[in-house]
Amino acid sequence: MKLAAYLVGTGMHVASWRHPLSQPDASININALIEQAKIAEEGKFDIVFIADSLAINHESHPQILNRFDPIVLTTALASATEKVGIGATASTTYSEPYVLARQFASVDHISGGRAGWNVVTTADATGETALNFSREKHWEHDHRYERAEEFVDIVKGLWDSWEDDAFIYDKESGQFYDRKKVHEINFKGTYFSVKGPLNIARSEQGQPVMIQAGASVPGQRLAARTAEVIFTKWDHIEEAKKYYKKLKGQLKDFNRKEEELLIFHGISPIVGETEEIAQQRYEELLHLTDPYESLKFISGYMGNVDFSKYSLDTPAKEVKFPKVNSIQSNFNEIKKIIDEEDLKVRDLYTRFFSSAKKDAFVGTPTQIADEMEKWFTDKATDGFMIQFPLLPRDLQNFVNLVVPILQERGLFRKDYKGDTLRDHLGLTKPINQFTKVGPIV
Repeated sequence: MKLAAYLVGTGMHVASWRHPLSQPDASININALIEQAKIAEEGKFDIVFIADSLAINHESHPQILNRFDPIVLTTALASATEKVGIGATASTTYSEPYVLARQFASVDHISGGRAGWNVVTTADATGETALNFSREKHWEHDHRYERAEEFVDIVKGLWDSWEDDAFIYDKESGQFYDRKKVHEINFKGTYFSVKGPLNIARSEQGQPVMIQAGASVPGQRLAARTAEVIFTKWDHIEEAKKYYKKLKGQLKDFNRKEEELLIFHGISPIVGETEEIAQQRYEELLHLTDPYESLKFISGYMGNVDFSKYSLDTPAKEVKFPKVNSIQSNFNEIKKIIDEEDLKVRDLYTRFFSSAKKDAFVGTPTQIADEMEKWFTDKATDGFMIQFPLLPRDLQNFVNLVVPILQERGLFRKDYKGDTLRDHLGLTKPINQFTKVGPIV
């Protein structure tokens, strides 16, 4: 199985910064983030992952209010580690393809071929992101994905501007490069016009690994055509198995094989040497959670709902949720569960967003390993995107206590067998699409 560590300051739990073991400024403390990346590398994780958002408000998660730009951060993490892959989020809606292609190619070189790009179209329930980019309105979901289709094709084309042996560096003849092995892309589409070539060569792994979170119909199409890693999260294993089969089944439409796309399921484990210790650690975070502060965080995802006018004991199905221009599939799933379960307003954060809800991933090392093995062997996932509730504690405990069990069962590597992120994930180096094309004019 594959393992990814989600690095987000003090942890995914909204109250993690209040915990006695936390370093409250961890999201802007490079030493704290390097420590987390090194722990993940100690545990032989495939990749550490850095998310992003391009707007904040008073409802934002504490760990995104003050944090580094992900692409800049990856260069520091690359310099401090040797093997673990490093993935960063960047938006196709609020970026330019040429700039982003150059940035990720640079990180891929700096890291020795360990970079991954998490392709997002930017979910925004509040619509505030557009206001930071000289736009009046956040584009609708399908519109964003139409742009993303072009964006990804341009970036991948630019990454292939130079064939692998294009640079000769012949001091005697004075030939720096072979003109026949550098290519323009000359792309013209609905949203972009990009000539190329890119002014940086291909890296050791050819191209950065393409990561996405495709759940909607347009998202699944883009994933089936271009993604190599998918990050998803389902409430039950049966739903995850259906998604796994459906998405893998779409690969044939683009002449791709199932092993060319890896699906990572999101979990938030809290491990304890005993069930009692794990439960205690879970309860600690619950006790630090202010109900209405956590509801503000939910509001940011569910369309700026003013929860202050509802009592904590109000049935959640009575809350007026507006239609949101965000991660529509997630919103629909949440609404469905609210309608089916007898949830109160006070239950909403713990049920959907706590990253430490009481489930099969809160328990002993063996219990957590058993559950991970079940999801993996039942083909509900190829691996796990682990959003640790409290960092670095939960990451270190997982590495010390759970990873050895997975290794003993033959489910996870005991050491790295390669140097690049593609090596770790078992992905092949992409063939340069311009290899048999003529030179630039």
